[in-house]
Amino acid sequence: MRPSGLLAVTVLLAGCSASGDPSRPASAQNFPKADRPVAPIVSTRWSTEEARDRLNEADDIMKLAGIRPGMTVADIGAGEGYYTVRLAKRVGPQGRVLAEDVLAEVIDALGRRVTREDWKNVSVKLGTPDDPKLPADSFDRVLMVHMYHEISEPYAFLWHMHPALKKDGEVIVVDANRPTRQHGTPPRLLACEFAAVGYRLEQVVARPNAGGYLARFRKIGARPKPESIIACALRE
Repeated sequence: MRPSGLLAVTVLLAGCSASGDPSRPASAQNFPKADRPVAPIVSTRWSTEEARDRLNEADDIMKLAGIRPGMTVADIGAGEGYYTVRLAKRVGPQGRVLAEDVLAEVIDALGRRVTREDWKNVSVKLGTPDDPKLPADSFDRVLMVHMYHEISEPYAFLWHMHPALKKDGEVIVVDANRPTRQHGTPPRLLACEFAAVGYRLEQVVARPNAGGYLARFRKIGARPKPESIIACALRE
């Protein structure tokens, strides 16, 4: 399903940026604050791996995302590594997977899993709430599965992620179509926040077996200056 007027978003200037707000990282102060609730990180597990595999979730999402052997893929908010290890198998020995999370204990546990299961084409990395810390011009795909609503600094995060994509790279977001406070992201809001930082929505498709929908984005042109970004809000 191609984006259409159904995804038109009312973009509002959400007040002044929270410059000097001690609750925000210093590195995010020049970016607007998200004008919507941010869901807390309550668990690294959306469902059991066995249950997700019975629904053929990962294979379906990877097929839609165009994951192929030899690709370099980032798994953002990797958690326990459900997608990480399946991506590693899909891209094969000539490909690479970088698993990122913002919780040190999660990255430590995932690192132990990667070592224990001997995934030689996987590396792990600790990010921050406003920066995934990805190397520039490195990724064919960046996956964000059931975690976008937990990003507390979406504009800074997407801005820092922008250079990491290769020329034809794509960001793949999987989330539930419900308010962010209920651990989902309405597709119109998602499209608006990505557009504000220099990405274009390519496609949205319903994926009930993954608990919601899949959205594909590409970057277009240069990133805007942080202070010129306008926060998004949906009229309800």
